[in-house]
Formats: sequence, structure tokens, C-alpha cells
Amino acid sequence: MAHELKTRSQERDDLDTPEIREARIDLAACLRMAARLGLQEGICNHFSALVPGHPDLFLVNPYGLAFEEVRAADLVICDFDGNVAQGSGAPEATAFHIHAQLHRLNPRAVAAFHTHMPNATALAMTEGEPFVYAGQTSLKFWGRVAYDRQYNGLALDASEGERIAMAMGDADIVFMQNHGVMVVGPTIAEAWDDLYYLERAAEAQVKALSTGRPLVPVSPQLAEKTARQMRDGDAESARMHLASVRRILGRASPGFDALE
Repeated sequence: MAHELKTRSQERDDLDTPEIREARIDLAACLRMAARLGLQEGICNHFSALVPGHPDLFLVNPYGLAFEEVRAADLVICDFDGNVAQGSGAPEATAFHIHAQLHRLNPRAVAAFHTHMPNATALAMTEGEPFVYAGQTSLKFWGRVAYDRQYNGLALDASEGERIAMAMGDADIVFMQNHGVMVVGPTIAEAWDDLYYLERAAEAQVKALSTGRPLVPVSPQLAEKTARQMRDGDAESARMHLASVRRILGRASPGFDALE
């Protein structure tokens, strides 16, 4: 899909701090590991994160690179008006229109990850609520999921991004009917952790449904209790999860963390 956003670069000299460098490496690590797990889709789909110290700017992967190619140095920094403040290239147009509005309208969306990952997307294509909550992993998302039922084709203007942000509301995950999923989090690590386990939960449900036998859902009371247990210490668990991803990639995909 060759819908590249046309932007003008406004290079700035205040966007190279230790915190921003770490955010670049973290986001590149998430993209690379998503590719290794089969969650990329060609050169489409997009991960973004607010720039530390600059809540009016966000990092995002540039159009034209597959997740498995992206280095920390390749990520571009954009403002909410579509200008590139740092980097070469520009985000894909739908990436800009969706992510800019999510970051602008949702203060919890420090990181926003959008994919068409196969199992979660399969559930977004079905009637009713995506999760039956019959598997333990899915209980991590109890009470945290929204559903965007209004598919309007490609998001090629700000109004579509605003609509998706409004559909998400206070949720951390939105299943986008006929489209894919969006995961937001207060940190890059937490968004990654949720994205990873979301696809694992979806995969287990899809496989269980493929048996043709009825699923046995967990009772709402037990689901709520287990969700609280699973969320306790979630931020630290997510931090360690992403740290492990960076170690794995350091061995298997050296160079992902290159900053120049």
C-alpha cells in the first residue's frame, strides 16, 4: 500500500538524549522481535512511542522498511501536524493519521502498537466479542478491551484517527473490526508485553475453536480475580520481558540497536 505521508523535515538538535536513545533501542527491539515471531506484514503496520521529554512528538517506524530491517537509527520523529523533526523518510500515511491522534487524544498512549498479527486479526473478523475468556492468558485482558465496529477502509485523514481513538476510550486494547488490533501502554515495555500475550491468547483460542468442541469460559468472578493477580507487578514483568528481548536480539540480530 503506497500511501506515504509527504512531510517536510525540520531537523532539531535537542532530540539526542540518553532517554531518547533508550526509547529508540526499545522500539526497534519490539519491531525486530515482532518480525521474528511472525507478526509483521510486509512493510506495513506500525509501532510508535512518545519522545521522552517531548510529549508533542513521537517516534515511529518509517514507511518502506519491514519490521525486521528497522534499526534504532531508522526511526523517525514526527509532530502531530505531520512534520518530520528528525530522521530520513516519513511514516506511512495511515500510521501518521492513526498514531498522531491516539497520542494526542489519549494521555495513556505513551506507546501505540498496531498490527495485523494473524490470530488476533482473525478474532477481529468474527462476530461478537473476540475473547471467550476460556484460556488463562486471555484473562490478562479482562476488562481492558474495546471494540471498534466501524470499518471505514484506510485511515487517510485525521478524522479516522480521531474516531479510532474515541472507540478505544479507556481500554488498552482495541480490536478493529475487519482490520487488526491496536495496543497502547504507558511504556514501550508494557505495550510490547500486552501485544505479545494478546497474540498468544488469540492463538490458543483459535486453535481451541478449530477442534469444533465448545469452549469452557471462566466465570466472570474468577476472571476478574485472576486478572487482578496477573496485573499485579505487570510493569516490572514487562520491563524484564523487554530486557530479555534486547538480550536475545543482541545475539541473534546484532545491529538492531545502532543509533547512527
